[in-house]
This record gives sequence, C-alpha cells and structure tokens, in this order.
Amino acid sequence: MSLKNGPTLTARGPDLASISNRTPLEDARMQLNPSTPTRKPKPPKPENAITIGVSARVLFNMEKEQQIYQQQGLEDYIKYQVEHETQPFNPGPAFSFVKALEAVNTRLRELYPDSEELFDVVLMTNNHAYVGLRLINTINHHQLFIERFCMTGGNSPIGYLKAYHTNLYLSADPAKVREALEEGIAAATMFTQEKMTQVSDTQLRVAFDGDAVLFSDESERIYKAHGLDKFFEHEKAHENKPLDHGPLKGFLEALGKLQKKFYGKGQRMDCPIRTYLVTARSAASSGTRALKTLRSWGLEIDEALFLAGAPKGPMLEKIRPHIFFDDQMFHVEGAAEIGTVACHVPYGIAQGVTKKGINDKETSAAPK
Repeated sequence: MSLKNGPTLTARGPDLASISNRTPLEDARMQLNPSTPTRKPKPPKPENAITIGVSARVLFNMEKEQQIYQQQGLEDYIKYQVEHETQPFNPGPAFSFVKALEAVNTRLRELYPDSEELFDVVLMTNNHAYVGLRLINTINHHQLFIERFCMTGGNSPIGYLKAYHTNLYLSADPAKVREALEEGIAAATMFTQEKMTQVSDTQLRVAFDGDAVLFSDESERIYKAHGLDKFFEHEKAHENKPLDHGPLKGFLEALGKLQKKFYGKGQRMDCPIRTYLVTARSAASSGTRALKTLRSWGLEIDEALFLAGAPKGPMLEKIRPHIFFDDQMFHVEGAAEIGTVACHVPYGIAQGVTKKGINDKETSAAPK
C-alpha cells in the first residue's frame, strides 16, 4: 500500500516456515559464536507482565529474506539463513518501540526492585527453528532483552497469544492481525517504510486515534451513514453516555497502570511513558464525549489533539511517537510520509469489521 509520491508501506503475507521440533531454544543459544549476554534481569511471570508480542519481521528488517522465500522457496530460504547465521538483521519498524519499552523497565526496576509489573516482549513467529539461531544472534547483537520466543514451524502463532497473556500484538501480516482482533487481543499491522524519524531514547511515546481504535466505531457509523451534521447532533445528544471500548483501550489501560507507579513515587513530570490522543474529531463539537469516555474508564491521556479534520502528519512530526495507531490507511500513510512508525488497526466500519468479528475483505479506508 502506498501514498502517491510518498513512502511505500509493505505488509507481507505470512512469515514462512517449515515444521520442525528438532532444535530447542537453549541448544540454539549454545551454537552461537557471540556469547550470550549475562547478568540479565529475570523476566516477569506472564500473568504479571504487560506482554507485547512482536513478529520477527516487524522487530527486524527481513525484507530480503522474505523475497528469497517468495521467489526461490523454503529450502533456499533456510539455506540462506544458515549461511548468514552470524550476520545480524537490521532494525525493523518495531525496534525503537521495543527499546523504549526496555528503557521504561529499567526505570521501574530502580523504583520497584521486586515488582513484576513490567513490559515483557515475546518474539512471535512461524519461522523454522533453524532461523532462531540468527534471531538470537541478532537480539544479542543489538543488546535486546527478549527471553521468550514462540517459533511455530509453519503454524500460525495466534493460538499462543492468550497463553502468553498478550496485551498487544504487532505483525506485518494483516491476516494474523485480524485473527488476533477476532480473539479479543489488541493488534495492529506494522509496515516496512523507507523513512523513520529519530525518537526519544528515554521516554516511550504512544499515540492513538480515537474512534475504532480506543473507542468503538459507533460514532463513525453515524458519520458514514448520515453525514457530518448528524454526527455532531448524535455526539451532542450522547455526550454524557460513554462510548464503548475499542480494540486498543486495554493497551492504553495497561500503560496507565504503569504510569501510576511513577506518579506514586512523585515522578509525574518525569514519567518515561507519555500518551497522546490524535483525533480528527472537533473539540467543541464532538470532543466532550471522547474526554468524558476516558474519564469514565478511569484513564488519563497526557495530551489530546482535536484536529477537526486537519492532517495528522504535522502533529505527529512534533510528537515523534514510537508508535501511532489508526484505523484509516489514509492517516497511516500520511504519518509514514513524515517518518512516523504508524500501525493500521483493521477494525470498524471503515474496513467492513464488526464489533464481534472481522471478515476477510480488504477495504481502503477514507479519511475521517
């Protein structure tokens, strides 16, 4: 998917692989030439952590390897990976986000040494176990703290998300993202983009769209069916009725839970997590309901930007978030054009997605 004269956004099909149970993860670690980093902190128990599932192809840039698989087949792909086992992958679109999660964990461990309320990143991939050698090598090369792998050898990893208590799943495969959303798991499609803006090393910044992302698509449906004036009337009449939750509400809730741990230590103004609402809603005409909804959920948002239909790119360029979630490809492509790592949430009427399920139809979304 691409924006004319803008960046090319690439969302590939399934990560490949072949089924094999021959190589345990610990054996893979022992076969690497680089030594495995020592003195790492103990990972939290999954039931206590905020678990972020990332696919290998969003954490690292595997475009060349994916092309080999698609053009030459599985055996040549595996051969190439083995031959380049000690050559680390370059960072992918989720890399800076994961590094920011680790920076937050460092601060949390300083304040709460015994707490397991931390981010825990799980690498979710259906790659062959042989590829795990190169992935571990790359993780050690970039000094990432990722101890949990799920390499399913050709099968979809989606079934394991609930077992890992996953709070957010990021993948390059739109079909897997839909499958995760159908299971009630917050998920979004990430894209390989040519330009990525430099972001903060010390503060995690997460930006959300409102309707069909944090909130349900109720109001979006009114707008699509009856136009802007009826939308404003509907929002005014229901401004004291909270919107139902959208697919990313739980992730915002998890971020807020960690923020309060910093607030409890008097670090509100030095919190390493900052959240943003970036919405096309108008403040005076439809912003009240959005803010009252967040308040009814007991959630705070650090900054709320009501753009009244203006492009989101310039605001995102100023914010420089590690990740931005939107249900409209129009806004995702606009964000990518200025170097923001933007994720598509395929939920809501804009893509033929109902609240209870998601169909297989790809629909180009219009701006809202």
